[in-house]
Amino acid sequence: MSDNFNIDEAEDSEDEGLVQLVGFGVANEHFGVDILMVQEILRSANVTRVPNAPEFIEGVLNLRGNIVPVIDLRKRLNLYNKETSEKKCWTLILNIENKVVGFIVDKVTEVLKIEEARVEMAPEIIVSGLESQYIEGVCEIAGKLIIILDFDLVLFNEEQKLLKEMDDDALILTENDMI
Repeated sequence: MSDNFNIDEAEDSEDEGLVQLVGFGVANEHFGVDILMVQEILRSANVTRVPNAPEFIEGVLNLRGNIVPVIDLRKRLNLYNKETSEKKCWTLILNIENKVVGFIVDKVTEVLKIEEARVEMAPEIIVSGLESQYIEGVCEIAGKLIIILDFDLVLFNEEQKLLKEMDDDALILTENDMI
């Protein structure tokens, strides 16, 4: 089994009425993200801690010469579970508003093809209580409820600014190394 998966290897079919998701798990919950946001998937990425970073930022990783911030999705979504607290072994590399960001998840399951009609909006009472409206929808597959996340909204504006600052600092460090 390869340690890295390239999403470009997934079927390029653009079936009308179907949504393609990458399925993943965090703390025994099932999630999905639009396959078009996923750049690649890494197993056991070497993440370097960043001093004084916000709690949910695990650190940064070097992805073929590019410094990528890495966020612990369990911490970001407040999903703590004692059973799986140390099983972080997959990193989804996503393109969020033209910025590459890694998200640590417990497992990556499969590429899912779902009819758009099967995706339902999350109940208003749940979404209205969230600080960020990051739940795009929900659907049931094989008896499991899949929560579809909109990663453009998972981070608050202030947090996106923090990531930009981290990226700028990493760029300065990289340029200094070249001198």
